[in-house]
Amino acid sequence: MTYHPKSDFIRVMMERGFLADCTDYQGLDDAFAAGVVPAYIGFDATAKSLHVGSLIQIMMLRWLQKTGHQPITLMGGGTTKVGDPSFRADERPLLTPDQIDDNIAGIKQVFSAYLTYGDGPTDAKMINNAEWLDGLNYLDFLRDIGKHFSVNRMLSFESVKSRLDREQSLSFLEFNYMILQAYDFLELNRRYGCLLQMGGSDQWGNIVNGIDLTRRVLDHQIFGLTSPLLTTSDGKKMGKSLSGAIWLNDEMLSSYEFWQFWRNTTDADVGRFLKLYTELSVEECDRLGALEGVEINEAKIILANEVTTLLHGKDAALAAEKTAKEVFERGGVGDDLPTLTLNAADIGDGISIVQLIVKSGLAGSGKEAKRLISDGGAKMNDAGLENAGLMITTADLSTPIKLSAGKKRHALVQLG
Repeated sequence: MTYHPKSDFIRVMMERGFLADCTDYQGLDDAFAAGVVPAYIGFDATAKSLHVGSLIQIMMLRWLQKTGHQPITLMGGGTTKVGDPSFRADERPLLTPDQIDDNIAGIKQVFSAYLTYGDGPTDAKMINNAEWLDGLNYLDFLRDIGKHFSVNRMLSFESVKSRLDREQSLSFLEFNYMILQAYDFLELNRRYGCLLQMGGSDQWGNIVNGIDLTRRVLDHQIFGLTSPLLTTSDGKKMGKSLSGAIWLNDEMLSSYEFWQFWRNTTDADVGRFLKLYTELSVEECDRLGALEGVEINEAKIILANEVTTLLHGKDAALAAEKTAKEVFERGGVGDDLPTLTLNAADIGDGISIVQLIVKSGLAGSGKEAKRLISDGGAKMNDAGLENAGLMITTADLSTPIKLSAGKKRHALVQLG
C-alpha cells in the first residue's frame, strides 16, 4: 500500500512498523489532521501486571499522546468478572471485585510510566468497562444491542472459524465477549467521543463489530487500526522466555531481568525492535540494526537501555548494564542480580541444588533443572555442576552462592 499520510500519528505508525491494517486510512488520517482524536486499547485485568506482549500496544498509545491526541486505557473490570473465555484445560478461577481492583491498580503503575494521565485534552484516561457493564439489564441488552448481530456473520470470523475447524466446542461465553467488546466501543464513543480502537491484528473482527454497531445505533463514523502480531525472527511469540512471562511490573520481574531480556535479542530483530520499543530516530534504528559481528552487541545494549529507561527509569537501566558487565565480563557478582533469600527453616538439614535452581527462577521445574545439570548448562559459583543430588546446607550459604543457567542467566542465593 502506497499512502502518504498528512498526520504525524499515521506517519509514525507506518514508518516504525506498527501498522498492520486500518478500516479507512484516508478518513482516519483526516480526523487526526483535523484535531484531537481520542483512541483506546482494551486490556484485561486477570493479573497484577501486563507483560512484554502488550508493550507494542502501550507504545502505540504513547505515540498517540506524543503526536497530540488522547489515549484511553480501557480496563476490562466488567468482562473480567465472567472469566476469560479461552479454551484451556484448566479454567481460570473467577476473580472477586477486590482482586480485579488490585490488578487494575498494578497495571496502572505500568501505564503511568508511558502515559501522562490528567484532565487536559490530550491527557490519558483510564476507564473501566464495569462503568456500563455492571448495570446492564440482560433483556434490554438483548433487545437493543443483540438484534444488530448476525450469528451467520460471527461464524465467518477467523477467530471462530479456526476453532470450528479444529472441532473445539464454541461456548456461548465466547460469543458474548465479541458482543461486549463491540458494546465497549459504542459506549466509549457515546460517553467520551472516542473515535478509534486499536489492537493486535487478531482483534480485527471484534473492532469491525464495534464500528458496525456504533454506526447502526448512533450513526457515528469511527475507525479501527491494528498492529502486527509480533513474533521473533525465530518464530517465537513475543514476550515469552525460557523462565516464563516477561512482566512489566518490577515486583514481578526485576529491572535487571527485564534489561537482560532485551540484551538477549536475536541479531535479526534488533532494528525492528528499536523502531517499535524505543524513541530513537528511524534512521538511527536502521543504522544500529545493520551492524554486524561484535558491533551488534553494542546495539543490543542500546536497545536494552532505551527500553528499560522508558519503563523503569534511567538509573535502573544503568544499574542493570553495570551488573551485566560485572557478571559477564569480570565473572563477578553484580549488585542488581536476581536474589533468592532463604532462612534456616527453609533449608532445614539441607536443600537440593535442583530445588534452588527452580526456586531462583532459573528453571521452571525439577525435571528441567536436572536436564540443565545433565546437559552441562548449570554452574555454581562459575564452576560446572554435575551432581543433581547435591545438598546445600546453611553452612554452604555463609556466603551467597551464584547459580548460572547457560552463559546469560544468573541468580544469587543467600541466607536472610
